[in-house]
Amino acid sequence: MPKVHFAPLSSIAAGVLGLVALDRVSPLSAAGWTAGLLYLVASNGLLARGLRQSGMTTFGAGNWATTTRSTLVALITAIVATSFGAPVRVPLMIVLASVALVLDAVDGWLARRTRTESALGARFDMEVDAFLLLVLSAYVVPSLGWWVLAIGLLRYAFIVAGWLVPWMRVTLPPRHWRKVVTAFAGIALTIAATGVPPMWACAAVTLIALALLLESFGRDVLWLVARRPVETTRTEAGHRRNGVGR
Repeated sequence: MPKVHFAPLSSIAAGVLGLVALDRVSPLSAAGWTAGLLYLVASNGLLARGLRQSGMTTFGAGNWATTTRSTLVALITAIVATSFGAPVRVPLMIVLASVALVLDAVDGWLARRTRTESALGARFDMEVDAFLLLVLSAYVVPSLGWWVLAIGLLRYAFIVAGWLVPWMRVTLPPRHWRKVVTAFAGIALTIAATGVPPMWACAAVTLIALALLLESFGRDVLWLVARRPVETTRTEAGHRRNGVGR
């Protein structure tokens, strides 16, 4: 087995040790343990499959940073799941989320610096971002309302749309603004999770994050819609050249 394939196993091992340590500092409920372990197994299982399909031989510093961030997301998930039925140490969760957000700003830079960028690394980074937003938005629902879940569900709604509509599966071009908006949403939710600012301020910054995400996803959808008829026309033209559809 190539050494690169040990990355998911190391993440699971580190995650389990992290959950044990976390449980000693802030006891986790059965739901917390279950959620944390499920995330570790699912995320690293998908990562292992991606590594196998891509044939990567070098994992890269950027991917290791993302893997570390993913492991932190497992701990945050365990805390959030526990919070639904028992008190948790909010400052601890804020510290973990803050470190994860900092690593989000570092992993891409590391990948470019070491020239180890890859499509898998970009996808891995995006999915870890998406799940962190989902978990944080779920945590602040009791204080801000169910509407805030839209922040965490937008990415998954986009995925489901791709399952239903084939032309939405086209690979989108890289766009730095997409990364900026995601980072802002993570920061906004972390601020709201602290409970320190007034409720109206937490709601305002979170609403801005939702508006920016809607704009970003909307722009991607419009890009896909604009190119759908072009692709269809090219396909039909190709069929006519090959004598099909006369």
